[in-house]
Amino acid sequence: METKKAILVLGGSTAKMERESFAAFLALSNTNSIILISSGREPSAVYPIFLIAGVDFQRVVLDYQAVDTITNFTTSVAFFKAHGIKQVSIVTSDYHSSRAKAIARIIFGFYNIDFKFISLKSCQPPEPLYKTIRDVLRAIVWIVTGYTGVEFLNLKRLWMRA
Repeated sequence: METKKAILVLGGSTAKMERESFAAFLALSNTNSIILISSGREPSAVYPIFLIAGVDFQRVVLDYQAVDTITNFTTSVAFFKAHGIKQVSIVTSDYHSSRAKAIARIIFGFYNIDFKFISLKSCQPPEPLYKTIRDVLRAIVWIVTGYTGVEFLNLKRLWMRA
């Protein structure tokens, strides 16, 4: 039996349209893969990319639950588990790769989902190390408690407004 595969596009940056375009290209050679776009552009912007590439849009899942990189992974892992997906190609930008890889090792590793990264070149410098450390801690907290810390961040914002 063939292992179920997916392509995960991490949204949340100005480069996400490039990420989605590359995912459409990648989908052409991975004809059995589902494409999950986590917090990418609206359907009216995404649909033409896959249409022009000749990729059946029924293979594309648009998921707008994620609000940051941690939730890109925590929301997508639930989808992958539900669909029996065991291998994921992750599309992101090079400046974002270190942090995303660290999070994937924890979250996907915990659920025995194999992954590989495809990092698109950008003109941005790598993200600062503190973001990786912060999000590694948040990923561990999520594994243990089911909370990503977004809830705390939202409460903090509400507190600051009061």
